[in-house]
Amino acid sequence: MADAPAEREIPATERTEREVTAAVVREKGSFELGPVLLGPPRDDEVVVRIVAAGLCHTDLVVRDQVYPVPLPVVLGHEGAGVVEAVGAAVEKVAPGDHVAVSFLPCGRCRPCFDGSPASCANFNAVNFAGRRLDGSHALRLADGDSGGILHDRFFGQSSFATHAVTNERNTVKVRPDAPLELLGPLVCGIQTGAGTVLRALNVGVGSTFAVMGAGAVGLSAVMAARVAGAVTIIAVDVLPSRLELAAELGATHTVNGREQDAVEEIGRITGEGVDYALDTTGLPPLIGQMIQALRQRGTAAVLGASAEDAVVSVPANAFMQSCKTLMGVVEGNSVPDVFVPQLLDLYMQGRFPFDRLVTFYDFDQINEAAADAAAGRAVKPILRMG
Repeated sequence: MADAPAEREIPATERTEREVTAAVVREKGSFELGPVLLGPPRDDEVVVRIVAAGLCHTDLVVRDQVYPVPLPVVLGHEGAGVVEAVGAAVEKVAPGDHVAVSFLPCGRCRPCFDGSPASCANFNAVNFAGRRLDGSHALRLADGDSGGILHDRFFGQSSFATHAVTNERNTVKVRPDAPLELLGPLVCGIQTGAGTVLRALNVGVGSTFAVMGAGAVGLSAVMAARVAGAVTIIAVDVLPSRLELAAELGATHTVNGREQDAVEEIGRITGEGVDYALDTTGLPPLIGQMIQALRQRGTAAVLGASAEDAVVSVPANAFMQSCKTLMGVVEGNSVPDVFVPQLLDLYMQGRFPFDRLVTFYDFDQINEAAADAAAGRAVKPILRMG
């Protein structure tokens, strides 16, 4: 008969609320650093000391209430740090582990059961509602404003804070010899671009590929296409600096969409259009150009965030006769526990230099980082919490 499990002493971090620092969006348009109260983890939850967190376009559109997540709220969904405490049922990670925190799947819908957590049928309810599914919160305002209610659980983490309560399902253990402060973007923006190329589109050796938009997601796609063995990699953007970086990271051709007709240029470069393409912008005109730029039977993916009322119009007969495929992709169709360590291994081997995208900021420079990202001065800002 197996020995009974040893009685587990509950650390103080799991027993009581404690004060931590977070960037709170109280009104749309800006972040405000201040003290908040962090509650203890539940049985399936993890307390992570956040070392650094990437700042993503999605954080900005929610800050600006383009996506109306309730306020006040703590955003941040590309966190990396060290496990401080775990709930009683957690087995995947332990205190002291280095982790990166990804999106949170519900774990009980058909796509989750099928092994496709990025296609979770309850993705919005779990990641954008600003609370746990039972309506509770892991954070509250220390000053009592708004009745103390503070919306959190953004992508199951709200990692614009010195500490976060995450779930075992979205906490990814990473190798301890990797630079932890660099790893947060791997779990969202980087895996979205790279995963779409390597997992959703399955770009292969000898393929031709184009990406609309050369931000962090698009440049990650460029690097992944090079890893996949694509022979023609075309990056389309309007910022010369982004196109220069794309060429350095593996793009064989670049197109300035402000000065050139992207569809014509892609046709000229390839002779027939590309095998694969993806759009990171969410802009209907560019999505339309992407579809046009495909060869007969080519495949394209839409993964950029669009306005709620955005509509893409496609000539039905021409689309049917072209035998093209258009798919929507979330988070690169990735299984983070598998794919993030793979990307990290590629980085450590020197084959996926995503550090070239990064600009570091101190936590109290979050509004400056957001402004630089919006203006195109920074490709991928990362906030250092310490």
